[in-house]
Amino acid sequence: MQELTTQYLEEAIEDSKPYASSGNVNMNIPDFDETMKDKLGVSIITTDQDCYTAGEYNQYVPMQSTSKIIGLMLALQDFGKDRVFQTVGMEPMGDFFNSISQLESYDTSKPFNPMINAGAIATAALIKGQSVENRFDRYMNFLKEITEHEDLQMSEDIYEAEKANGARNRSLAYFMQSTGTLVTDVEEALDLYFRMNSVMMCCGDFARIGLFLARGGRSPNSEEKLIPSHHLRTVKAIMMTSGMYNSSGHYAVEAGIPCKSGVSGSIIGSIPGRMGIGVIGPAIDEKGNSTAGGALIKKLSQDLNLNMFGID
Repeated sequence: MQELTTQYLEEAIEDSKPYASSGNVNMNIPDFDETMKDKLGVSIITTDQDCYTAGEYNQYVPMQSTSKIIGLMLALQDFGKDRVFQTVGMEPMGDFFNSISQLESYDTSKPFNPMINAGAIATAALIKGQSVENRFDRYMNFLKEITEHEDLQMSEDIYEAEKANGARNRSLAYFMQSTGTLVTDVEEALDLYFRMNSVMMCCGDFARIGLFLARGGRSPNSEEKLIPSHHLRTVKAIMMTSGMYNSSGHYAVEAGIPCKSGVSGSIIGSIPGRMGIGVIGPAIDEKGNSTAGGALIKKLSQDLNLNMFGID
């Protein structure tokens, strides 16, 4: 088995960078352009608090769909599994993450799972609070605690772009309102979802979310259990089956670890009892996953024997 060292990570980055050429940067994100295409960074933090970094690990990108992990944890904490999954399903799907057709083409009109856009909007609507601002403050306070990063902030530019480019997400939300799936204020649910997506993070922040899951939901400072184990099992199972959009089956086979990606090129990986992984590689494929970042995740899994389904 390959030993985890900074030198190994630097070599893994160089081996994975060429895969960026098959992807494209999401130009709908402010300040994202072709100069970011070849960027690739990684942070790994073990449960012993050893930290390894390589590449452009200090690059900041918006959370985008990695925020869905946090939203799901808060919704489960507020309402429990039965209530959450009355609103959203827990099955993988073969359509794209922003599909509208899946909401009206099957026996149920609820979204397939919390990791697609419709499911994340419905989940965000379940987070308790007196206002959007209050609910977003809860989200940020929780995020700051588990990442140990008090200076995390939402990008106003990206938030405004999310709203300006949010026609499809609005369509999803209003369709769910028409079928009774979304029973709270639609614009408030959308606004919270847009804010959550717009929080800026680097590889270390993403890795600490993975570490939080890997350490059983314990606070990094007090060892207090912030999320019950049964909710964490749900989150990690959904990540494994649906976290990499409609390539989730491929990653379950090739990497075998719970992951969640975002169209900013971010990936969170969590290996229970061992480590959290944070990757940023802004060049993404047509399904929304980082091309170089995905190659890196698969390489790390193989070289470090991280696959949860057994060691070769």
